[in-house]
Amino acid sequence: MSRPSAVKGLALACHPGPTVAVTALVTAVAWSAGRGLPGCLLVAATILTGHLSIGWSNDAIDAARDSIVNRRDKPVVLGLVSRRTLWIAAVVALVVTIPVSLANGVLAGLAHLLFVACAWAYNLGLKSTPVSWLPYAVAFGALPSFVTLGTTGDWAPWWATAATALLGVGAHLANVVPDLADDLATGVRGWPQRLGQVSRLLAPLPLATATVLLTVAPAGPMGVVGWVALGVVAVLLGVIVTWKQAPFLVTIAVAVVSVVVLVIRGDAL
Repeated sequence: MSRPSAVKGLALACHPGPTVAVTALVTAVAWSAGRGLPGCLLVAATILTGHLSIGWSNDAIDAARDSIVNRRDKPVVLGLVSRRTLWIAAVVALVVTIPVSLANGVLAGLAHLLFVACAWAYNLGLKSTPVSWLPYAVAFGALPSFVTLGTTGDWAPWWATAATALLGVGAHLANVVPDLADDLATGVRGWPQRLGQVSRLLAPLPLATATVLLTVAPAGPMGVVGWVALGVVAVLLGVIVTWKQAPFLVTIAVAVVSVVVLVIRGDAL
């Protein structure tokens, strides 16, 4: 196995889409909440190292299961990187993210490490239980306090914690739906797998509720952006309910609206 191949495998195994998306989102929220450039770079490094450990451990743990169903989108199955290399990389990233997290402040660092611990717990077994949604809810619910504790020293307001917890639950459903068949074939019986295709219709609901919370709950008027966001979400939900074969990208669009509102309302944190 060549070094360029292993590097490519590590890049693919870190789940680059979610890793980049969450890193960019939390960094943008930190900027919106008042962090300067050095603080935003520290936030980005914190989220990135944590997510690298999460993605690599996920693929290392699932390597045998992915091979059974011949997941050709997985670098271990393609022979680009070994399971051992993934484990080493995951542990190194985990060790690095501890001091990087605490550099944001002790409480802020602990909030982020709670996020990482929840994700590892999910990877190590909670993904196959009826409470597979719980680590997502707790982990994402901790992110606003990670930002605010490192910026002002205060805990995030309840509405931000509740909204991001709902975003986490919606993300869990949205992430699992495309892989339902493969998961069931290899014995993964988490909450979405037990719901089956109902998950597809359920996924937009926590995301839409998060958008409503982020728009309505903060002090002050909603403004034009808030009303537009609520209108867009209402239309998207109508499409999902009335068009049974609606592309799953419609659900992702609901998530995008929620994320945009979260960044815009970051100053209310």
